Amino acid sequence: MRTIDKVRFILNILFLIFTVITFILFVTADDANLYFRTGVTALSLKVFEFILRFVN
Repeated sequence: MRTIDKVRFILNILFLIFTVITFILFVTADDANLYFRTGVTALSLKVFEFILRFVN
């Protein structure tokens, strides 16, 4: 497995983890700011992975 594929795999796992955390915060948290920050972090990870996919 190439290094770029390993990085993409890790980014996808982190994206899934942050997506689950974002959903849990959406349902339970009173602070919308925390919900939006985790959501933006998850989307940023996915966009970065998407860019890596097409660069290579």
